[in-house]
Amino acid sequence: MKPDNIDTLFKSLQDDFDFEVPNASHEDRFLAKLKSQSKTVTLEKKHYPFLKPLLAVAASIVLLIVLTFTFNQQNTTKDLASVSPEMAKTQSFFTATIAQELKTLQNENAPEVQPLIQDALKQLKILEDDYEKLKLDLTKSGEDKRVIYAMITNFQNRISILEEVLKTIDTVKQLKNTSHENKIII
Repeated sequence: MKPDNIDTLFKSLQDDFDFEVPNASHEDRFLAKLKSQSKTVTLEKKHYPFLKPLLAVAASIVLLIVLTFTFNQQNTTKDLASVSPEMAKTQSFFTATIAQELKTLQNENAPEVQPLIQDALKQLKILEDDYEKLKLDLTKSGEDKRVIYAMITNFQNRISILEEVLKTIDTVKQLKNTSHENKIII
């Protein structure tokens, strides 16, 4: 059997190994340190059960406070839908109609009607801002009928603006087509 390189290495280094034995008191000191560490760990374990329920209660209180403020802030302003189921239907109708008319308006891309569209969008923005103020008024007034009427009128005004602008755009298109027809005939 041929000796391995490792066997030869160990034989060559045999006299260089350190064979010192620690003092007899070394084991006692080590055991004393081990016992003191285990006492510290058990003390920490004894305090932890008292700390855990306190942290859970504190976390629950913080969560309740956050949820309370969140729900209160969400319900601070009212709109037509919050007044009654009929008003919710009314608001839904107006919102859908406005969205449809806006989509039709935004699909118009003729350059000669762009100033009309931009002006209409500015007027709508003003009415939307007014509506936000009316929502605050409704909340403060406790569902005053005058505020509800003003909110409905605001929706009607927005729809009227959109309808008028769309009629004007149709008129501009017809005039453009008529003027092109006259040029072609001449």
